[in-house]
Amino acid sequence: MAGDSKTAFLAGAAEGAPGPAHAPASLPAHIPAHVAIIMDGNGRWAARRGLPRAEGHRRGVEAVRRAVRSALDLGITYLTVYSFSSENWRRPATEVADLMGLLRLFVRRDLADLDANGVRVRIIGEREGLPGDIAALLREAEERTAHNTRLTLVVAFNYGGRQEIVRAARALARAVQEGRLAPDAIGLDTVAALLDTRDIPDPDLVIRTSGEQRVSNFLTWQTAYSEFVFIPDLWPDFDHAAFAAAVGEYQGRDRRFGGLGAQAR
Repeated sequence: MAGDSKTAFLAGAAEGAPGPAHAPASLPAHIPAHVAIIMDGNGRWAARRGLPRAEGHRRGVEAVRRAVRSALDLGITYLTVYSFSSENWRRPATEVADLMGLLRLFVRRDLADLDANGVRVRIIGEREGLPGDIAALLREAEERTAHNTRLTLVVAFNYGGRQEIVRAARALARAVQEGRLAPDAIGLDTVAALLDTRDIPDPDLVIRTSGEQRVSNFLTWQTAYSEFVFIPDLWPDFDHAAFAAAVGEYQGRDRRFGGLGAQAR
């Protein structure tokens, strides 16, 4: 919800909800191991239909469930969704309450289904200061699904990329101050080991819906070499065809990581 709107995750999604038309992508080549999604456009989706924002968020949750099914079908190993940013607390109290309600509904209705389908839930973001029942729900989602290996659903909740780096910097500063770490020993791996995603690979592909083309404080460190695909669809309209088309576009990219790509050799 760092942009127009990103929803909490997975609650009672309707099967077969209509989505925009996309040419189906052919996916015979390499599939990205980790796809991250900035889910933008719930509010605009509702406004265009004369509906309350809460209905946009509810329909956005349905799109999250479709995205999880698509990730499973495509053989993606990690799917990260930007569900609630550090800045989203600035939203009207009624909207924040609606989003927290969707989170509670998720645990009641969908956690068992995720578990049965081999989905592990991981939460990244700041836990300190969260309401007690919300913190408990996040722990329950992680603990109940910790044994699963088919897909890891990483939920960025109360998350900000810059804030994550600041937390890592503070930890490094304390280690240096206490004599446990020499300043010259700090490197890329040292910093990465202190991030929320320390045991999660960096995203290969980042998808943002709604036509906006910015990262909105999402995985600031981790997306340094990610491929980005920006699509015009609003998040509640995101479906399997849109997901497959974005992956197909990724497959056509020449990833160079600062070196010479295959086309230049």
